[in-house]
Amino acid sequence: MNTTPMPEPLRRAIHQLVSEGVQNCQEVLRYTEPDQAHTWKRMTLYRATDAADTMNMVAMLIAAYCEHTGMAAHTLESYLQVGQETIRTHGTSEEDRSHVAGLMGEELKYEAMRAPTNRMRYHRGQRQAEQAQHPEDDPGKLFTEAVLHGLKAKLCDDVDSLDSYLPPQMAAMARRVAEALEVPEPATA
Repeated sequence: MNTTPMPEPLRRAIHQLVSEGVQNCQEVLRYTEPDQAHTWKRMTLYRATDAADTMNMVAMLIAAYCEHTGMAAHTLESYLQVGQETIRTHGTSEEDRSHVAGLMGEELKYEAMRAPTNRMRYHRGQRQAEQAQHPEDDPGKLFTEAVLHGLKAKLCDDVDSLDSYLPPQMAAMARRVAEALEVPEPATA
């Protein structure tokens, strides 16, 4: 097993790209809020695809480095999980439409129901629709969202805006995250 650490320039480039991707993910969450009803479809798609593209750049940058250092093509393809890739230019798939049918409480067409992947996505949508009827109380999910909102608010120096678009519990958590990011003043003697 190779124990050589990642080269510093590559590490920094990856950190920059991941930071951009995370900011785009936070904006996806932001545009789901009720005050964004006029623009949510457009902006959630823009930011979700921006995040996906940015994370794809991370993967391809690492892959190019691995290729540059002599990694075997079959190993690289395995690590890239090329069989899992989906291409947005092909548009939505029957699997995507099955997922939406489950989310919206609609019946799945017989032809679609025959494919195991469509059934799995349909049932996932049904479970998610059922969970949407209950308050969001998954601590890990709430914490992740609070961190993203608090980080973005702190970066934009707009912590007070959290109260205008987040539910009170989420706004309080995001505010605590932003406060934790305060740079402490050096002690004076």
